[in-house]
Amino acid sequence: MTDVIAGGDPDRAAAGSSIGIELRGIVKRYGGAQALDDVSVAVAAGEIHALVGENGAGKSTLGKIVAGAVLADGGEVRVNGRPVTFRGPRDAIREGIALIHQELALVPALSVIDNVFLGVEQGKNGIIDRAAQLERFNELAARIGFAQPPSAPVETLRVAEQQKVEILRALVRNARLIVMDEPTATLTRIEADRLLQITRDLRKDGVTVIYVSHVLADVLALCDTVTVLKDGRHVKTVAAKGETIDSLVTAMLGRAMDLVFPARQPPPPDAPVVLSVRGLTRLPAFSDISFDIRTGEIVGLAGLVGSGRTEIARAVFGADSAAGTVEIEGTPVQGRDPRTGIRRGLAMLPESRKDQGLVMMRPVRENVSLAHLKEISWHGIVNGAQERARVTEVLDSVDARVPSVAMPVSGLSGGNQQKTAIAKWLVKTPKVLLADEPTRGIDVGAKRAIYELIHRLAAQGLGVLLISSEIEEVLGLAHRVLVLRNGRIVAELPGERANEKIVMRAAFGETGDGKAA
Repeated sequence: MTDVIAGGDPDRAAAGSSIGIELRGIVKRYGGAQALDDVSVAVAAGEIHALVGENGAGKSTLGKIVAGAVLADGGEVRVNGRPVTFRGPRDAIREGIALIHQELALVPALSVIDNVFLGVEQGKNGIIDRAAQLERFNELAARIGFAQPPSAPVETLRVAEQQKVEILRALVRNARLIVMDEPTATLTRIEADRLLQITRDLRKDGVTVIYVSHVLADVLALCDTVTVLKDGRHVKTVAAKGETIDSLVTAMLGRAMDLVFPARQPPPPDAPVVLSVRGLTRLPAFSDISFDIRTGEIVGLAGLVGSGRTEIARAVFGADSAAGTVEIEGTPVQGRDPRTGIRRGLAMLPESRKDQGLVMMRPVRENVSLAHLKEISWHGIVNGAQERARVTEVLDSVDARVPSVAMPVSGLSGGNQQKTAIAKWLVKTPKVLLADEPTRGIDVGAKRAIYELIHRLAAQGLGVLLISSEIEEVLGLAHRVLVLRNGRIVAELPGERANEKIVMRAAFGETGDGKAA
């Protein structure tokens, strides 16, 4: 029986061997934009090597060039000292190199095992040997702690488990160098920690990992070496143990940066209530949720994953049905649906900009104007000149760096995509912004810009409901913090007096002595 595996060239990617790679003078252009400019980096065999930088610094592009997913315009790639030319991912796989994309490249309707072996099925004479595949699958699944049934459709798995399926795909191709592009961007903290441990285990097995990430704490805890990129240029390559978050941020931005959140400016005591929620219930997600938000106030929702944070925001916006009442400036919102919510002044920044907030392959112009076409139309016909002028105006107001409003929004960096998603709601000024994970998947520089933008919108009179899995983000931005547990509000804390210990005790249901309440 023959193993038909694309990565199985024993002279190049033998199991147990490690791969080192050297990039010399790499150049990449996209039209007139210089993504990479004469970048040279050496990655030692068997190490975890981080690529960090602001969104748009070129780190993902460099990782994709290593894996053959993007072709360089100039420079040289050497694998274990030998020059190679990659015309596509298959060439890289033959060298033992695989890429785990930020946007997982799986077939949702297929089973786990079919995704793992897709394109490299084991068999003979065109007949798949299911028993051999299952044996190999079980061996690799045990190695990385994957416990889901091989027959389960991938679309039924959590994102963290889908990440493991991608790792299994790489391992079944005998990958000895794996490029991970923002692997924890959509994971919870517990899931991210588990992925970091799997990555450490891969290193123990001799697998080289190029780790592209904006989460600097994870980079310092996980990686052996860090390469910093800025504006497509190499800044430095150093041992991770000698760095701090501050030193990396300074290298990334070219200047020191105050990582502290903008100073809170609480609303006046007599500020009117702009959003009032009473008895909001959608079982089993949440029950009897009541709170107010005043004009200019940022209210944070804190709690564990599954506590009902996102579900509450969606119900307030009208995306999901729920019992109870929602009032805007004292008037009940009738016929609860997104269209009504938008008309009454609600704006929703969803937790996944790529799946729910933006139409990734459509132009920036269309994405920004989509929610308020009536503002730029006459008898159903969009006024193109008016649309372009208004879109440009609101993009400027959020400091979104967009080369052209005609380009697909997918071509923007993560930070500029998020600013575009916010700009969409400013074509017509809203009264309340529901911001769910507003800085997920963006770098530290872009985060600070989003923080300042949220504060500026609140200062202009918007009420803001803020949801974030990063507890320090809620504590740093919110004037008040509502803590959720099992779909109920269990604590309300003034922002200036809240701290992580108090919030987490409430979220876990612990008393002051550490016992469950």
